[in-house]
Amino acid sequence: MSDSNAPIAVLFSGNGTNMQSVIKHAQQGRIRARIACVISNRADAYGLTRANNAGIPSHVVPHDQFASRELFEAELIRILESYEIETVVLAGFMRVFSEVFINRYANRILNIHPSLLPKYPGLGTHHRVLKAQESQHGCSVHFVTVGLDEGPLVLQAKVPVFETDDVHSLIRRVLEKEHIVFPLAIRWFCEGKLYCNDGTVYFNEKKLERPLQLTIAHKTELV
Repeated sequence: MSDSNAPIAVLFSGNGTNMQSVIKHAQQGRIRARIACVISNRADAYGLTRANNAGIPSHVVPHDQFASRELFEAELIRILESYEIETVVLAGFMRVFSEVFINRYANRILNIHPSLLPKYPGLGTHHRVLKAQESQHGCSVHFVTVGLDEGPLVLQAKVPVFETDDVHSLIRRVLEKEHIVFPLAIRWFCEGKLYCNDGTVYFNEKKLERPLQLTIAHKTELV
């Protein structure tokens, strides 16, 4: 993908800080794409206010108002197709997709997860890291597949875990990294530097044997 006006959609369930970071970088021209719409499965998600403030069309699709996951996803696809969306960005969207949805947007769904995958997939990562007395924590960007947080990894950022940390301090430190790595990975994808094929990730036409790690040089790409 290299069209600077290519429409992307952001899906979220909550506060929307990662979405806000993506909006900021897109508005400043650092991501070569246009956020055509956002969708939340929760009507009370503050991210909807963020999208409204940015002038981005928003939709609420409450998952609990559908008789099945298939019907819920059919409505998501209907909205996405109405905007001609081909790239989906998950910024804290707390629903698991079926194979039908994954196949519809195969290799075009990017997710940010608050752990150093494959460690700690699923929910409650910060609590689990503290309980396990880990010395490192972080976040991961990956392509989405049917398995929960099992998709091919793209980019990670690490943070230290201090003895004085609680869940809130750890969340803050990890979020700072999330707001860097997620827009960066989206930028690479939209520029065609990053893509996934048959479960393998390629960056600058080279196969990634392991996820990229955030460096100072990477950070400068968003300046």
